Amino acid sequence: MPKKTPLRRAPRPAPTVPDLDPIVHQRVRLGILSALAAGGTTSFTDLKTVLDLTDGNLSVHARKLEDAGFVAVDKSFSDRTPLTEFSLTAAGRQALAEYLDQMEAVIAAARTG
Repeated sequence: MPKKTPLRRAPRPAPTVPDLDPIVHQRVRLGILSALAAGGTTSFTDLKTVLDLTDGNLSVHARKLEDAGFVAVDKSFSDRTPLTEFSLTAAGRQALAEYLDQMEAVIAAARTG
């Protein structure tokens, strides 16, 4: 009696993955953008606490977002103490919205696959 070969399904086409913005896609920077989108203008100290970051880590990632035009930085003094505040720019809000749309598409494709 001849051996039966198992049925093979036609391969599914690989889902397309969007080119995610590497500035936004990094975990800490995504956290900064998300926190600013939810909370508005936020101090360095509050962002550091909320995201559980070191001063240096927050500084490096905030600078990257500032250089990309996604975050505005305002430095001032409050009772002779330096105060650094961050806010989301229109470009930052747009970049975050596009990133979230892309991730929703990836999630939808994964759930239907």
